[in-house]
Amino acid sequence: MGRQCGQILGSGKRETSLSMLRSAPVFGCFDVQKPEFTLWDHAHDLNYSETIRPYVNKSQIQPVNAGIATYWGQNTTEGSLVDTCRKGIYDYVNIAFLINYGGGQTPQLNIAGHSLNSSEIETCQGLGIKVFLSLGGAANLSSSDDAQQVASYIWNEFLGGNESDSRPLGNAVLDGVDFHIQAGKADYLADLVQALSEYNTPERKLVYLSAAPECFIPDYFLDAAIKTGHFDYVWVEFFDNPPCEYTPGNTSALFNSWDRWASYTGINTLFLGVPADPAVSPSGGYIPPQVLIDEVLPFVQNYSSYGGVMVWDHAHDLNYSETIRPYVSKSQIQYYAAI
Repeated sequence: MGRQCGQILGSGKRETSLSMLRSAPVFGCFDVQKPEFTLWDHAHDLNYSETIRPYVNKSQIQPVNAGIATYWGQNTTEGSLVDTCRKGIYDYVNIAFLINYGGGQTPQLNIAGHSLNSSEIETCQGLGIKVFLSLGGAANLSSSDDAQQVASYIWNEFLGGNESDSRPLGNAVLDGVDFHIQAGKADYLADLVQALSEYNTPERKLVYLSAAPECFIPDYFLDAAIKTGHFDYVWVEFFDNPPCEYTPGNTSALFNSWDRWASYTGINTLFLGVPADPAVSPSGGYIPPQVLIDEVLPFVQNYSSYGGVMVWDHAHDLNYSETIRPYVSKSQIQYYAAI
């Protein structure tokens, strides 16, 4: 059993606080797995919602605390990390990228000429934003021991370790590690994820883990790592991949792919990865903001694994995230009004 809906009135309009009323049949819905109130209607709601509001969070009806993730660091025109965080739009920022890891190489932080210091990272964290180090480039792990050594390097240079006096980002302790790997070798990436996860304890979460696979299942590089179940967040890139992306006027391929990912082995919290601009997805998949708001978010938000939206990338995100931000988290109480 899932979302049960019934038509309330032959035609009507759904109210939103930040957009014009849009024409649509009016339905009342109740999700058995994730219950919510649907109140009929706002015009007659003199004090009903006001009365019950304090008790909604105390019941089994809980809001979806969804967020927006992005990637920063690959374009010098995008501004500083701290300016990115101060926009008040993002909940997760991935510093892109750490490259040249594994196989005896010396890892390199490649942020395209940006300067970055610990105070910027700590300011972002003080704003409630999780800041991750994103692994990019070509993976080149040669063995399980090699994966363990890379994990140790990341822990001591960027996370909570204290066995280095040359930390690239100073004393700031990043919140976690992101895997954005689309080249190199897939071998032993699951071992690296396992090794990083072992820095966590039952009492304390020290390393959050995220992954950005392509939408085609299975992802060549990250499939085995995802199946470990250690990724806290998986922001699937539903673009540049026609079999599983949105095309103008057609959400079928996107929705079918989302449905498969939502029940895929190892998924904990699933994000909808979208391009901020058509220019960053030459093979397609760009979803206009209003289509995302009207058609896509209402669909994906009905899944218990839904965690939000990942927007690629910050440099091209002129106002995409700002536009969708009010709609990313699902409301507890919905209002419907007749025309």
